[in-house]
Amino acid sequence: MTYVLRAVIAADELLRAAARSVPGARVASLAQGLSLLPMTEEVFDAVTDGSATRAPGFWRLPEGFERKLAEWSAAGPVAYVEAEYFGGVGEQRAVVWADGAIALGPLDDPAVRLSAISQALRRLGATSGPARDEFAAVGLHRHRYNEGWISTSP
Repeated sequence: MTYVLRAVIAADELLRAAARSVPGARVASLAQGLSLLPMTEEVFDAVTDGSATRAPGFWRLPEGFERKLAEWSAAGPVAYVEAEYFGGVGEQRAVVWADGAIALGPLDDPAVRLSAISQALRRLGATSGPARDEFAAVGLHRHRYNEGWISTSP
């Protein structure tokens, strides 16, 4: 089974306000007061500024988008996450900005107890539940592709 996620995650109010300035942005609600902005082609094109800067190791972090995420983080922590799995094999990456600067990461998943995305979610204030990590606790397991998140956003 395949799982692909490329998105920005932050507190619901913060992300909805920030997304208003991004053409084509669709925000989907997660649990624990968080929301997710899927990185669609339209969003990617809208936020890419043509600079050659990109955090190392990310597949779809738009060039120059890091500056916008840093700006958004003045209102609260903001994470950019990527995950890609096929048949149980794959990887995750995550980075969190807070107060205008990188506060966590970039992280990847080389045999760590807590996944990169769960660490980022924890930094955003998410908590785990009994026998569930932060990834499952906020509901990131609900859709296997970005398109699924888009179909659930208002």
